[in-house]
Amino acid sequence: MGFYISVLFPQIFFAISAILFNPSNLVKIPQGRLPVSFLSLGDSYTIGESVDETDRWSVQLAGMLRKNGVDMANPDIIARTGWTTAELQDAIKATGNQKTYSLVSLLIGVNNQYRAQDQARYRTEFRKLLQTATKLAGGNGTHVLVLSIPDWGTSPFAADRDKVKIGSEIDQFNSIAKEECQKVGIAFVDITPISRLAAGDPGQFASDGLHYSGRQMKKWAEKALPVAKELLEK
Repeated sequence: MGFYISVLFPQIFFAISAILFNPSNLVKIPQGRLPVSFLSLGDSYTIGESVDETDRWSVQLAGMLRKNGVDMANPDIIARTGWTTAELQDAIKATGNQKTYSLVSLLIGVNNQYRAQDQARYRTEFRKLLQTATKLAGGNGTHVLVLSIPDWGTSPFAADRDKVKIGSEIDQFNSIAKEECQKVGIAFVDITPISRLAAGDPGQFASDGLHYSGRQMKKWAEKALPVAKELLEK
């Protein structure tokens, strides 16, 4: 009887051990998923000159995506009032950022137009920015979103300026941006017509009379929303 116990106990012990320590029997704790990351690049229209942070178009877009079931983080923003394409490129480089993002937006060019810079120069510099944005999107250009330049010629600030000339030049710069996006398969969202509808409505502009209010930028975000959703599904 004693011999039987001494043999049986090791057999029971190893049988129980096999059950307890079998990897298939372990409870797997799911890894927490990080929010979808978002980087927004640009100038005063991206930083939201003269409006609250929550009114920035990219911040509003992030909120809309969350309401549509996307676990979206608020955007990191590299933007400053007055920047041209070259200045934005220099600023991105100066950050030394090595992070990549699930979505990268770009809205740039109004200051190139305002300073009467050469359009061929804009094309070259904009093309480089598309390359930079693609790199920041992990090398995936299908996760880059470009917005057209709004027409500031319809703003109260431009009341005494040549609105037709401003509008024509904005169209020319936007045409270049759209062409460059099409060449590399990057999404281009045309918000310029929306900005022109703001003419005569003070509520669509910020207190400085030049930049846009949260109400106007909400319309940009709404225009970009279905495109952003589609990009994030790719």
